[in-house]
Amino acid sequence: MATRIDPIVSPRLTLEVLSPDQVGRIHEATLEVIETVGVRFPTPKALDIWEAHGATVDRGRQVAKVPRKVIEDALALAPAAYVLGARDPSQDCPLDGEHVFAATDGCGIEVIDIETGELRRSRLRDVEEIARVADACDEIGFHWVPVSAQDTPAESRALHELAAIWRNSTKHAQTESIVTEHEARAAIEMAAAIMGGHDALRERPVLSMMQCTTSPLGQDGGSIEAALVAAEHGIPVGFMTMASSAFSGPATLAGTLVVGNAEVVSAMALMELAYPGCPVYYAAAQTAMDLRSGAYTGGGPEDFLFGAATNALADFYHVPLSMGAFATGAKEPDWQAGVENAMSCFMASVVTSDMLLGVGLLNGSRIFSYEQMLFDCEIYSIVRAMLKGIDTSDEGLALDAIREVGTTPADYLATKHTRAHMRELWTPRFMERRPYGIWSEAPDRNRDWALEKARTILRTHQPDPLDPAVSTELDRIIRGVEDDVASGRLVVAAHG
Repeated sequence: MATRIDPIVSPRLTLEVLSPDQVGRIHEATLEVIETVGVRFPTPKALDIWEAHGATVDRGRQVAKVPRKVIEDALALAPAAYVLGARDPSQDCPLDGEHVFAATDGCGIEVIDIETGELRRSRLRDVEEIARVADACDEIGFHWVPVSAQDTPAESRALHELAAIWRNSTKHAQTESIVTEHEARAAIEMAAAIMGGHDALRERPVLSMMQCTTSPLGQDGGSIEAALVAAEHGIPVGFMTMASSAFSGPATLAGTLVVGNAEVVSAMALMELAYPGCPVYYAAAQTAMDLRSGAYTGGGPEDFLFGAATNALADFYHVPLSMGAFATGAKEPDWQAGVENAMSCFMASVVTSDMLLGVGLLNGSRIFSYEQMLFDCEIYSIVRAMLKGIDTSDEGLALDAIREVGTTPADYLATKHTRAHMRELWTPRFMERRPYGIWSEAPDRNRDWALEKARTILRTHQPDPLDPAVSTELDRIIRGVEDDVASGRLVVAAHG
């Protein structure tokens, strides 16, 4: 059974990037945009719901303009807190505004091979092995599907990925790859098989979903249909804006926040209109376009400010927040990766974002690295230690120990107080602290340590397995989808 250190809980340090007045201005601007400009919902199911609740719907353009009261009343129905269930109940993740959980990120398409160092396309075995390493990493609270299983059929790929995680970890699984109604229904059947039925799944969902919006001011039709299925069954579903300043959002940070907020808020409101009280969450990975190349940056001051600002917006709407907080733009585990991931993790944690994504990914979420995964866990552990603050209780002030040692030329190593508290001091696993002379002569470095640690986990760590009957049922559900596509009973259409 895997263990997990306590997540960051109720940080003593605080940060206010947006004042209440600034949050209010962004909210008001968002409502104005939704009501007067509208948001694209390219699926008749969504447009029908909007029309039934008083929105002005343009069927030709697939745009809904929604009165502000409809949006605000719908958002008021969303639960402020709920639990992401795990196969092992001791690893449940309460999303209550008091905990900060780290997770892998998703949809990487390349992997730095753990044995050869070769950069290659990702495959199903990578999903399995990354899940096992993440299962053994105490700092990781839950999984995103980390990379694409490109050696599996497209129509069932997301299902193979979920099954791989559940077979290789007892932690919660969150997927960003379920983008059609038929995939969502199959994934929920798989999750229900694991939990022993739909009622048990609704009580402690071992599955949650995340859908990406399509900036500017749009949704993906298939993703919205999948989200509606999730909401129907009580599966937590979030909506992630990746609006990029000067490209899919205005050049100003506040303007990009308004565009992204309109996308996320409108999607969450739709879920609440369809299934009042369903668990939803805010998700964001906004950035600023690199003006020299047009690329997604994956790190920079704008990203860090966006992270803290979106937490303020999620708090305003009383819903949990999931956000990109690692996933550096660096191409390898280097100083850039360390700076970007440390800054983004700190900014997101100090404002108590619920879910931090991106552990292990490089090059703006494209490349997975085992070394980076373990370095990111180390960064998270540093931030966690910092945000505990300083204990000034009687025990923290240590007056008895100070009196015991007094002014004699001695130290505190042998005191009872030191023995009681020494393990509270942060100890690195991969950061370099050896004396210079030893370091300069030693052939190994921190990247070697991280890589060997990952290899050791793969050799030795085996999570509690799924019940064989449940595992067989997962295979049956996946084969059913593949058979339906092969026979023509299910037509997989493109959504936009």
